[in-house]
Amino acid sequence: MELINYDDFAKVEFRIGEIKEAQAVEGSEKLIRLVVDFGKELGERIVFSGIKKWYQPEELINKKTVFVVNMVPKKIMGEESQAMIFGAENGDDMSILLLDKDLDNGSKVF
Repeated sequence: MELINYDDFAKVEFRIGEIKEAQAVEGSEKLIRLVVDFGKELGERIVFSGIKKWYQPEELINKKTVFVVNMVPKKIMGEESQAMIFGAENGDDMSILLLDKDLDNGSKVF
């Protein structure tokens, strides 16, 4: 494990996003295409995530979770993925991190 200092960590912008749309990506065994609402400041963004092994698209709709929103956009399947979903992995299992309170879309995570 590589150690980082606080200045490195402070560069990462974590925000709450609500998944408004989710669909399996045709031709991919791993990818789900998400439309995520990050509130007034950041708006909606497209996010591609390799979580198809663990989640069906329909079970992600209206879920609020944590995303990294200041990633350099990456072109995936002809579109830009504009954030990265935050999750935890344990061997062959994976879970996105869900909120225990209903915070506003776009809320900062620290």
